[in-house]
Amino acid sequence: MLSALGLAGSAGANQSVKLTATLTPERLGRGTTVGFAFEISGPPNRVPAPLVGVELSYPSNLGFALSGLGLATCQPATLAELGPKGCPPNSHMGTGSAVGQLAAEGTTVPEQAQVAIVRGPTREGHLGLLFYVNGSEPVRAQLVFPGLLVPASPPFGGAVSLAVPLIPSWPEGPNVALVQLRSTLGPEHLTYYHDVDGKTLPYKPQGILLPRLCPRAGFAFAAAFAFADGSRARASSIVPCPSPSREGDGTLQRAGER
Repeated sequence: MLSALGLAGSAGANQSVKLTATLTPERLGRGTTVGFAFEISGPPNRVPAPLVGVELSYPSNLGFALSGLGLATCQPATLAELGPKGCPPNSHMGTGSAVGQLAAEGTTVPEQAQVAIVRGPTREGHLGLLFYVNGSEPVRAQLVFPGLLVPASPPFGGAVSLAVPLIPSWPEGPNVALVQLRSTLGPEHLTYYHDVDGKTLPYKPQGILLPRLCPRAGFAFAAAFAFADGSRARASSIVPCPSPSREGDGTLQRAGER
């Protein structure tokens, strides 16, 4: 998907990026919530160019297909009009937050936003994801970013491919640059519902299934970024294998940068 945005090939990046990944809990053979975060920095004393696309690749041995997430679908028009509350509870797949920046009168102004991820319509045989970004200050905006779960080249098993629209500030003003996104995909903070004997009961979906054996080098993640100025950047991160004493209690393992 992001090859259309110019991620194929190489070019000198005007932006630098940092990627972090987490697995909560990190219990081998069980369901987990995948957390990911990225931070973007521009040239010194400058706001980065607006992000227009990102592709986050995840390990081949993560069981997205068995996660029990996204059992219902939300339409983009519904999400744009009503927000996440207008979508079926069983379409919700994750939560998060975002930070934007814009240059105004010689200073940098931050923009805070909340993020919700819901399942969108399937496109070209790929599971659709919709990222709802709700910003309030200083720019009030509710935006829907379309995404897909797509195949990825080895050693990765797949990728979250996300198109990021330009975010206007005010008429003839600069676009807001997305500089930080923190989000999760998994059952953490989610509640689903099913019908049992005529009653609607809440439950937690299983989550993304971890393999029974951890890869020797840990769980590797990578991300490719495309920017409005034509530059590109890449980053990677590894979640280490849990130690025997920590694997059993599900203690969070934080990623180390490569």
